Amino acid sequence: MTITKPLLVLGISGSLRKASYNTALLHAAVDLMPQGARLETFDLSPLPMFNQDFEKPFPEAVVTFRAKLAQADALLIATPEYNSSIPGALKNALDWASRSPQQPLQGKPVAILGASTGNFGTLRAQLHLRQILTHIGVLPLGKPEVLVARAAQAFDADGNLIDEAARGFLRDLLVALMDWSARVSPSKC
Repeated sequence: MTITKPLLVLGISGSLRKASYNTALLHAAVDLMPQGARLETFDLSPLPMFNQDFEKPFPEAVVTFRAKLAQADALLIATPEYNSSIPGALKNALDWASRSPQQPLQGKPVAILGASTGNFGTLRAQLHLRQILTHIGVLPLGKPEVLVARAAQAFDADGNLIDEAARGFLRDLLVALMDWSARVSPSKC
């Protein structure tokens, strides 16, 4: 019998808000992870604003973040949509992670999801995020897409994802991320 380690997925929410729907999506993903995978989340709020003057050496919070990225087999990024794009906190984190040496995002499989109170979910933010991730060498999963629209109805007052269709889309995304990870990083799975 071959024993393989579980796929370690690092979940990142682009929102710093305490009652964030995107952070709540990651909490739902923890419960919906397929067998053979586990999800750990990382809070971006301790990261300082990117400044090249302070990258040698990297600030301690950045060192911790980059180490978590390096340890992960795959990423799950939940992004809100701010002004038709991703939030500054998420872009800042990607800027820190994309710096040399040992760029921990290079070749890493990633799935993207998002929730918004609007009617289009986070469609534009996800498109922009895919463009950024591709540019820095990350391997985004194309489908399925998880675009939770009208998030106030999809979650209960405690932040639990109660919309069954959204839960199904999220479950499908997690299974697809496992498959995608096995295809692009077979030695990690």
